Amino acid sequence: MRKRTEPVTLEHERCAASGSSSSGSAAAALDADCSLKQNLRLAGKGTAEPRSASDAGMKRALGRRKSLWFRLRKILLCVLGFYIAIPFLVKLCPGIQAKLIFLNFVRVPYFIDLKKPQDQGLNHTCNYYLQPEDDVTIGVWHTIPSVWWKNAQGKDQMWYEDALASNHAIILYLHGNAGTRGGDHRVELYKVLSSLGYHVVTFDYRGWGDSVGTPSERGMTYDALHVFDWIKARSGDNPVYIWGHSLGTGVATNLVRRLCERETPPDALILESPFTNIREEAKSHPFSVIYRYFPGFDWFFLDPITSSGIKFANDENMKHISCPLLILHAEDDPVVPFHLGRKVLVAYEGRCQELYNIAAPSRSFRDFKVQFIPFHSDLGYRHKYIYKSPELPRILREFLGKSEPERQH
Repeated sequence: MRKRTEPVTLEHERCAASGSSSSGSAAAALDADCSLKQNLRLAGKGTAEPRSASDAGMKRALGRRKSLWFRLRKILLCVLGFYIAIPFLVKLCPGIQAKLIFLNFVRVPYFIDLKKPQDQGLNHTCNYYLQPEDDVTIGVWHTIPSVWWKNAQGKDQMWYEDALASNHAIILYLHGNAGTRGGDHRVELYKVLSSLGYHVVTFDYRGWGDSVGTPSERGMTYDALHVFDWIKARSGDNPVYIWGHSLGTGVATNLVRRLCERETPPDALILESPFTNIREEAKSHPFSVIYRYFPGFDWFFLDPITSSGIKFANDENMKHISCPLLILHAEDDPVVPFHLGRKVLVAYEGRCQELYNIAAPSRSFRDFKVQFIPFHSDLGYRHKYIYKSPELPRILREFLGKSEPERQH
């Protein structure tokens, strides 16, 4: 019995041992499988995190682009709306165009005392005020010939007024829009003219500088007429020339037309950078470039100028002027195109031919003295620097200094 049971026991023990070893290996295999799956999950998670971060970065970039495009589109729409609104605003408020033409609210240089022209290097200049109309006062500068600067020191207004009767010609200078009679380029021109022996009388129109009143074409012309008559009352037989620059050429031709109609013309008219009329000048001005091809440009922008009573019709005035004419114009003028100055010359030559036909044969066509002086674009004189030309003194001496009439080109 003992022998039979031993093998059975041993067999059971071996089975148990083998069972335990197989279960241990199975557990080990299971653990290894779990570890592998965990590693795979971790690996998958590691590759997914950069991918999701990249996707998030792309989404942020796209969001920024969309935001930038939205802002840009919003700005463009605002600009377009503003661009379209301006013509309607100008049409509804014609006074805006008048402000833009006169620019009398632009006072440059700033912070100068117009009562003290000596601060601008004009130590032989007197400042005083005239009253063309009730409630209108205009500031005037009178610069005497530079040869008298020592005698002028400490002198009062009466001395300056009496000096107008001396044996020196007088130039009444009518400045353009913006700024004052103390503008830098204007002061430099006064110095040049004074050095050539001329009295220079200039003023700010009503509404400019320290002058009191509301700007208008009629008012500006009346101010110029008042100053001209004031000069003639004190200058005796001395020649009086009228010099207009830019917008001042419109005032000058208005004035000379009135003087010729009352048969008291000036001794000569000098136009620097003239235009034909304000409508054509406004259409040619650099500021009008962005609207020049806008539908209804004339109706929106030019008609309000006319309705405001602003014409400055140099071409029309030329048909009524009969005095010597000198035109100075730079070919590179960006404000008043050179070809407009040429048109003014053509209009005046037509007037000369008309006068010649009326007066012939008692007068020669050479009796109507007219000269057009172009300044090459290489010189860079542009709109307001013709005073820098070394040829200017010679040009003025030859045109104003000669008594015999002649016609030149």
